[in-house]
Amino acid sequence: MRILVVEDDKKVASFLEQGLREDGYSVDVAHDGTEGALMAHVHDYDLLVLDLMLPGKTGMEILRELRREGSVVPILMLTARDTAEDIVRGLDSGADDYLTKPFSFEVLLARVRALIRRGGSHRSERLRYADVEMDRIQHVAYRGSRDLKLTAKEFQLLEHFLLHPEAVVRRTLLLEKVWDLRFDPMSNVVDVHVAKLRQKLRSDGDKPLLHTVRGVGYILSEKEPA
Repeated sequence: MRILVVEDDKKVASFLEQGLREDGYSVDVAHDGTEGALMAHVHDYDLLVLDLMLPGKTGMEILRELRREGSVVPILMLTARDTAEDIVRGLDSGADDYLTKPFSFEVLLARVRALIRRGGSHRSERLRYADVEMDRIQHVAYRGSRDLKLTAKEFQLLEHFLLHPEAVVRRTLLLEKVWDLRFDPMSNVVDVHVAKLRQKLRSDGDKPLLHTVRGVGYILSEKEPA
């Protein structure tokens, strides 16, 4: 699940980014409305956390622009104003929910989960391949009836493999998508985490599903790669 946070207060933005990442989400951050609007148009997000008072382009302008263009991405607006008029204006413009600053992160996280669960995104809540099943809302994954008990990074890795079954996934792509890092030839972070994920997938002696394609990356497949 990928979330865009558009917030000009860098301390608040960093706080939200860290908390959402720890809960297993991929997070992009924009610190002004112009950048946020561009990112919202270019990338495919599951949710936007949008501050209304932004430099460059206001959150309300971004909100109205996205809805005019037919976007149905769930939007949680943040506002320092708690007047009924401002809240109603935001909701009438297409926001799905709102929070008034200051707020507790636990409340924001509950709102995020609820909005994604409501299905504003076109993405499937459940992913399956062979006997592996993932619930992207509850953040759990199973092989058969066995809970895999994945870490946040392992969950993101498996999610990517389940989205691209029987296709070779390059290490460089995983490094970018899961760790938000550009290629680093000296880093073995992908290999280490994939090894741990593979071990969990086979901890009961199950048939191997996650295979290494030497010199390229990995593939989720019931068949050994040629």
